[in-house]
Amino acid sequence: MNKSVLRRALSTTAAAGATAALMMAGLAGASAHVGADPNKTAANSYALVTFGIPHGCDTSPTTKVTITLPEELTDAQPTVNPNWTVEKVTETLDAPKKLDDGTSITKRTGQIVYTAKTPLDPHLRDALVLSVKLPDAAGKTIYFPTLQTCEQGQVDWAEVPKDGQKEDDLKSPAPSVTITPADSSGGHHGASTETTEQAASVSSDNSTALGWAGLIAGFAGLVLGGAAFLRSRTAKTGTTTK
Repeated sequence: MNKSVLRRALSTTAAAGATAALMMAGLAGASAHVGADPNKTAANSYALVTFGIPHGCDTSPTTKVTITLPEELTDAQPTVNPNWTVEKVTETLDAPKKLDDGTSITKRTGQIVYTAKTPLDPHLRDALVLSVKLPDAAGKTIYFPTLQTCEQGQVDWAEVPKDGQKEDDLKSPAPSVTITPADSSGGHHGASTETTEQAASVSSDNSTALGWAGLIAGFAGLVLGGAAFLRSRTAKTGTTTK
């Protein structure tokens, strides 16, 4: 067999494998903990906050995710996920709270609890989306302590960085959103727009997962194609590769 042809085939396969490995390693590093990804951060705006569930408790599947709302929020609208049931947990306030419209409330939604219909495999991920109205507090970071319960064990993503600390310094950081200055347009949108954005958010997350699946399948096809090419060259030349 022509040695230069063999070298090119092996080099192409090795390069593709190295690229795929690096990309997968980067993805794993970026998804090491439960995080909050808002589609908006402007003060006093309505945002869709996506909580990524990247893995189980070590090798144990995830059965429940309990998201605690920061005290700055009074409610959240959970997006339906066909893999989970969802419940809003109400709590009574220590004192009545006055809202921007002048009304007062004595209760608020304190937690959103997602329970898996089938335990989430620790090698797979899912996305849970909440619709919230962000507070009028530009520059402030709000935290969503999240308890991840598994078939065996649990992880409490509830650590908040102290002065001088970074999120990377924490073992189990709480998902967070940093509020930015309000939009000049006001940041409010109607129900139809919000529904469209929710669909786009979930679709985007699913497309990302399908994209990675396609990358892995493509790499496997490249390896098989290289092997078939070598076999065909060997058959034509009547030589045996070592």
